[in-house]
Amino acid sequence: MNHDDATADLGFARLDLDRARRTGDPEVVYGEGKTPEQVVEILTTLHARHPERAVLATRLSAEARGLLAERLPQAAIDDVARAASLGPHPTARGTVAVIAAGTSDAPVAAEAALTARVHGAGVRRIDDVGVAGLHRLLEARDRFADADCLVVVAGMEGALPSVVGGLTGVPLVAVPTSIGYGASFGGLAALLGMLNSCAPGVVVVNIDNGYGAGVFAARVARNAGQRP
Repeated sequence: MNHDDATADLGFARLDLDRARRTGDPEVVYGEGKTPEQVVEILTTLHARHPERAVLATRLSAEARGLLAERLPQAAIDDVARAASLGPHPTARGTVAVIAAGTSDAPVAAEAALTARVHGAGVRRIDDVGVAGLHRLLEARDRFADADCLVVVAGMEGALPSVVGGLTGVPLVAVPTSIGYGASFGGLAALLGMLNSCAPGVVVVNIDNGYGAGVFAARVARNAGQRP
């Protein structure tokens, strides 16, 4: 591939059109700081390059989601995840279970779930199983113990990934959210709690980074799904 084929210069952004070849996944649009028109133009360009599979835009404002629905009616808009995908999802390989502590964590959990689907994994959602009602998590154990990778989303003190990591040996990526009262410091308490987890096999992404967790989990699941 020559340089001209590897990038698309839109004036306000230079798109990496070669990323799917290098990494297996096309570039994703991070919507914050971009105008709705810029989001539409980038997503349209990426879709034209990768018509065979979905491309993703995350962290979209209500205005950007509205313009996408108007200009690209074939796009799938997820208002909870604040994201949109355009094009067919790949055939799912492997399973990612996205486990969320509470309803307040739903936007981050939804972003992780959509990202994992767009990146080629099957997804199973398990919601509202925080440690304040531990019986709910224990009742759901059979729904996540056979997954290929787990995404565990929690705010407050961030204890849920440690508990889940003590119940199963499935690879686990923990996502701290910015949910909580003042001493949670916008998710910092959850982040530090997860980084200090005593459960082995727990890796941690940044605060509210459902996208990063979804990509990681999908790649783990895809590799697991290739095994005979």
